[in-house]
Amino acid sequence: MEAIFLEWLNLFFRWFHVITGVAWIGASFYFVWLDNSLENPPQWKKDKGIGGDLWAIHGGGFYEVAKYKLGPEQMPTNLHWFKWEAYTTWLTGMALLWIVYYVGAESYLIDTSKLALSPWQAIGLGIAFIVGGFTVYELLVKTPLRHNGAIFGLTLFTFLVFLCWLADQLFSDRGAYIHVGAVIGTIMAGNVFFGIMPSQRALVEAVNKGEAPDPSYGAFAKLRSTHNNYLTLPLIFIMISNHYPMTYSHEYGWVVLSAIIFITGFARHFFNLRHRGEFKPLILILAAFMLIALAGFMAYTKNVVTPSDNTIAIADTEAMAIIQSRCASCHAAVPSQAGFASAPAGVALESLDEVDMHKTKLIEVTQSGYMPLANMTKMTDLERQQVIDWLSQR
Repeated sequence: MEAIFLEWLNLFFRWFHVITGVAWIGASFYFVWLDNSLENPPQWKKDKGIGGDLWAIHGGGFYEVAKYKLGPEQMPTNLHWFKWEAYTTWLTGMALLWIVYYVGAESYLIDTSKLALSPWQAIGLGIAFIVGGFTVYELLVKTPLRHNGAIFGLTLFTFLVFLCWLADQLFSDRGAYIHVGAVIGTIMAGNVFFGIMPSQRALVEAVNKGEAPDPSYGAFAKLRSTHNNYLTLPLIFIMISNHYPMTYSHEYGWVVLSAIIFITGFARHFFNLRHRGEFKPLILILAAFMLIALAGFMAYTKNVVTPSDNTIAIADTEAMAIIQSRCASCHAAVPSQAGFASAPAGVALESLDEVDMHKTKLIEVTQSGYMPLANMTKMTDLERQQVIDWLSQR
């Protein structure tokens, strides 16, 4: 009953997380596009303090958008704020992290071949990892480095590479990726809570008092918003990465993640420039070539256990005994492994027919070492080789 309850919580918060994430990222993309697309307004608008305007058509109507250099002469009655998209995305993400990776720490977070941790030790490390990563960013963004976009970007990327490596040393492969994502998501939500919202409140307060707003508030808020914009594509990848074990279970999974963070951020730069009227397709071409090179690197360096030559496979009964002891605790109609209410991905391996049905996928995940998950059932190298040889000869 507990496992079923956890699955429903997982479903609810994952669904909620995706919905709010779409809203947040959509708003981020829209406002960066809007800011980069503003045009020089006519003089009568400039006289009112408007710094840029834009005309658009959507949904069967025309829209006229104007952005003030600092603030309007009088605060409007209804002022729309954009914050809860960020807050709810972060809150649901943290809830999901706890449900999947902390409640299920033994299955999803701990890899005893890296560190022999108790669940609470792993959870403590996970929380410290997120808090520490966010704290370093907050310190960096308040230094003079923030005034030089290229240097700050390089510094932040270097720090993220370090986090990718460190997470790989501490957690299971899948847990490492999700904790890097948790740091990025916390940085983005923190930019809203600690940077963008206070700056916007200061602007509103100045207008209400009839004072000229300090332009540094708006500039700092825009800077943090821009940082969030470049971090969105890496974060989206990490959100879906659990579906692609070829990335996080790779021998150099932390390098793969670092490369994807750079490539996706670099590709995002093309669109930000395009919105400002700078068309540089070479950026996308280079990003595509880097992605192809990454795929080649992954294929060349992939550490897989291949079928042995001229080897007589073990008997069906012996192979099924290994699968029963190492795989079927999770992959069963009624799993005996705590935290599982049903067979993951609907793959049950309790009979020879079921194994034959999933043979191709089973060979792939056994060769790569992805399964058993974090090798929590302690499959030996000999057993892995025996199962691969047996499956390859069926």
